[in-house]
Amino acid sequence: MARLPETIQNLIEEFNKLPGIGPKTSERFIFYLLKQPTEELDKLAERIKRLKEKITTCPVCYNFTDTVPCPICSDSKRDQKTICVVSESPDVIAIEKTSKYQGSYHVLGGVINQIEGIGPEQLKIKELVNRIQKNGIKEIILATNPDLEGESTALYLARLLKPMKIRITRIGRGLPMGSNIEYADEVTLANALAGRGEMN
Repeated sequence: MARLPETIQNLIEEFNKLPGIGPKTSERFIFYLLKQPTEELDKLAERIKRLKEKITTCPVCYNFTDTVPCPICSDSKRDQKTICVVSESPDVIAIEKTSKYQGSYHVLGGVINQIEGIGPEQLKIKELVNRIQKNGIKEIILATNPDLEGESTALYLARLLKPMKIRITRIGRGLPMGSNIEYADEVTLANALAGRGEMN
């Protein structure tokens, strides 16, 4: 059986590390890239390199950004007294696509997952509490995924923040249990935001 050249095999292994990418897709990517002009490959390599150089996390909301603070946190037209708490940066993009939310965000950087050893101390929860205390926040919208880890994280936050006497809501059940916010369509997400309820 013919073996792929080592250079191709090594690159397949690197592509396989990307989420949702298997060996067949990796092979397709590589054979596509081999057909491209050298200038195109140089441009792609340069853009990947610049990703880590130019992108940072916003010191306010912890979303990925190339400006500090990010455009949402620095927008005076947005309601900075309402914070939508999400697990990861792609969730911000998904909610923004609905054009129905005009508040600010807080990216936790994950969810509580005891099996993987992720506890509250590994997330940006302390930073969220500091924001609430310093900025007179009126409402927290908990927009973690409607799966086991997302629900556990939302319940933990609701209990933690309850003594602060602010409105705590959870996005509505427009999202089915076990789904990801990142992949939800705009209408479903808009309905979930509109149908959010108080967390007890």
